[in-house]
Amino acid sequence: MTEVTRAEYCVIACAEAWRDAGEVLASPMGLIPSVGARLARLTFSPDLLLTDGEALLVTPDGTVEGWLPYRQHLALVTGGRRHVMMGASQIDRYGNQNISCIGAWERPKRQLLGVRGAPVNTLNNPTSYWIPRHSRRVFVEKVDMVCGVGYDHAAGARYHRIPRVVSDLGVFDFATPDRSMRLASLHPGVTSEQVREATSFELAVPDDVPRTRPPTTEELRLIREVIDPGNTRAREVGA
Repeated sequence: MTEVTRAEYCVIACAEAWRDAGEVLASPMGLIPSVGARLARLTFSPDLLLTDGEALLVTPDGTVEGWLPYRQHLALVTGGRRHVMMGASQIDRYGNQNISCIGAWERPKRQLLGVRGAPVNTLNNPTSYWIPRHSRRVFVEKVDMVCGVGYDHAAGARYHRIPRVVSDLGVFDFATPDRSMRLASLHPGVTSEQVREATSFELAVPDDVPRTRPPTTEELRLIREVIDPGNTRAREVGA
């Protein structure tokens, strides 16, 4: 096996979001989260449900294994039995996410996707985030508009949870007393100082930050030979 790439570490970090999840619907958005969800299904989360994004449940190779009508899909969404991994144009220390606009809502500098289903996702089922380019423009002190709801705005939401944020630099969680973002692991070759420099807010950083775990030999084989032989993962993280 050749040296493990940064992209493959990111795949592992995303896959771990669904470890031992049971029979929940995985909704990965982006190339690397999609590879990660399929890897989780093939290894440590065999009961994970994968969808074609419309009305069918599929296996990791796309074979149809079930029907998911819209009514049942909504039941999974609002009942906490779906785990989404979304992107973020901005994310702040409490996990508030913005995919709608940059600048004041009344007169934005840039119009983005719009709020879409982010509030429903984040208030009603676990939501993680994948950010392929970690920078101060993305990891901001305060988002310009709250689309995905963070811990400081989610009081009383029964199924609200942000298990992890994965970037090209490391993995982050909210395991702090005030539910602010914490550096949980560093990808190989990355330092805590690099992460701090690329983050606009004060990040909780433990004294001894572990490294993101490497893929096993079998996981690496599945990534390279079965799930993503075309190396599409390198489009999001080229290192």
